Amino acid sequence: MICPCSGMPPGTDYDDCCRPALDGEMWPSTAEALMRSRYTAFVRGNEDHLFRTWHAKTRPDDVGVDDATTWLGLEIISTTDGGPDDATGTVHFRARFRDHLGEHALEENSSFVRRAGRWMYLEALEY
Repeated sequence: MICPCSGMPPGTDYDDCCRPALDGEMWPSTAEALMRSRYTAFVRGNEDHLFRTWHAKTRPDDVGVDDATTWLGLEIISTTDGGPDDATGTVHFRARFRDHLGEHALEENSSFVRRAGRWMYLEALEY
């Protein structure tokens, strides 16, 4: 099964892409890899992964996943920094989804920071 994030590189199987991060076996080494794993966590309803990858300064009390939302696809538009040796990074992405009102797209420029050597989602920025 191709990973819900479309795979990194494209077409990569879920077991070789986001599953190790969602299962807590490894931590994504780049901001983009963390973004992809977080998208996959939304698809699979993995609230634990969303909680542990959200920076404590900005994390809401409830990181619950809406079961009425069906995620349809992820497109990475661009990245700035966020590599293995960077301290910060941004990922501009578009995620398509369907809810009771129809199909929509969420476009966001996400900010990531390293905390104790691990990438963490910080917040959505203007794009």
